[in-house]
Amino acid sequence: MYLLTILLFAYLQMSQQIWKTTASGKDMLSNPRLIPVRGTLNVVMNQNVSLSCHSDSGSPPVRYTLFKQSQKVTTLFRPDLTPGLFNLTINSASDMGEYKCKAENNSTGGGKYSNSLNFTLKEPISRPVLSSPTSQAKKGQNVTLSCLSENGSLPITYIFFKGRQSISTPVKMQKREAAVIFLFINSSSDFGIYKCRAENSFHNNTKYSNSFNFTLAEERSHSQALIISLGLILLLFVIGFALAIPFFIIPSYKAKKLQSTRPSTALTSTMNAEESENYVIYTEIEPVKPEEEYVNFSVIGREDEKEKRACTVYSKVFIRD
Repeated sequence: MYLLTILLFAYLQMSQQIWKTTASGKDMLSNPRLIPVRGTLNVVMNQNVSLSCHSDSGSPPVRYTLFKQSQKVTTLFRPDLTPGLFNLTINSASDMGEYKCKAENNSTGGGKYSNSLNFTLKEPISRPVLSSPTSQAKKGQNVTLSCLSENGSLPITYIFFKGRQSISTPVKMQKREAAVIFLFINSSSDFGIYKCRAENSFHNNTKYSNSFNFTLAEERSHSQALIISLGLILLLFVIGFALAIPFFIIPSYKAKKLQSTRPSTALTSTMNAEESENYVIYTEIEPVKPEEEYVNFSVIGREDEKEKRACTVYSKVFIRD
């Protein structure tokens, strides 16, 4: 049994050697490695980059071919096992994607493919915008602040400030989303100038946002309530005065005028104490017409029962207002 195991192992080693050797006696190439020459895959627009494709073992000459997302880019020939260097220029976002290389020699193997690489485009960030769902706040209220840079390569790191003092730990966003912090307005000192800062891997690219300040809602609401109350009082006064003119003022004025010009009829009697108790004088005043300036009245003396006397006196009195 032990001898059988040794023979099987030797057979496998021989088969592997035969597989590496072609009929022409050339060794097959090892799987190539694709690496960036400068050791980084972070690039900026219009940057020149170099990729190295290299098979460590195999029989030269070697043909290296570079692919981007299964599309052939270019091909290089090497008479020995030196690496093939591919020079590229990143002109747009379309130059991003998966890169691979393929190594081939004159063997009948068909070539070997390398690992894949992906570039990360670094863009400078735009000025972040600091905002909040509300610009007013009361003491004892929870509020939020959001900071977002619309442009720039990810990830982007945000930090929030009040004045010159940092009020948050760095918030790294892997997606194009705003960084949000929650604040509690506890006292008047929490009403101040807030800002945020954004930065990414782009060299020397740190930008600050606009300033944001919360307004104390209580003070503003009181002033608004006072203005609204005064406005309503003034409006009600004007409406009341306008309604009083046709319903109270004009009728009252007409009544007084009518009363001053209204005709009056009166019948009065006087008795002269020195005269006989049977002698009574009656005065009758005729109604005054508006177009006349005189009034007629008559004095009628009561007939004495004994002497049967009667006396009537007419007079016209001049009337002026």
